[in-house]
Amino acid sequence: MTDETAALASFTQPDGVTLCNDDALFHIQANGDWLYLDSPLPAKFAALFSSILHCIDGEYFLMTPVEKVRVSVEAYPLLLVDYQANSVAANNVNDSIKLIFTNSIGKQHSVVDRADIIVTDDGIYVPLVRGLVGQLNRACYYRYINEYLSFD
Repeated sequence: MTDETAALASFTQPDGVTLCNDDALFHIQANGDWLYLDSPLPAKFAALFSSILHCIDGEYFLMTPVEKVRVSVEAYPLLLVDYQANSVAANNVNDSIKLIFTNSIGKQHSVVDRADIIVTDDGIYVPLVRGLVGQLNRACYYRYINEYLSFD
C-alpha cells in the first residue's frame, strides 16, 4: 500500500467510500485525452483529477475520502510523453538509473527505477502510484529503446 493510499484510507468514512454512480462519468482515451460525459476536459482539470485516480482490482476510480467516481479507460490511464534520468549511487557500488516521467497532461511522476519498467512486444509500461500503469507514447518509446535497450 502506497503512502497516498494509506493516507486516503485514514480519512475515509468508517463505512467506506461510496460509489457515486454505476456508470463511468469520465473516460480516458488511448491518446491520453480525458472526457467528462463525452465532452473534452481541459488539461488543467485532467491534471487535477489524475492526482486522485486509483486502479483497484483492474477498475479505475477518482477517489476522495467520501466518494468515488468510476472512470473508463480505453488503453492505459496515463500516456507518458517524456522522461529525464538521474544516476544515483546505490551503496557506493553500482549506479542505479532512476527516471522521472511526464505524462500527456503535463504532470510529472515520481522517480521510477529503470529495473521496474516493463518492456513487451506491444509497448513499454511504467508502474506508477496508486496501482496505475503508464504507457510510453511512440516518440518516448523509441527514445527509450535507443538509450536503454541493446539488440547486440
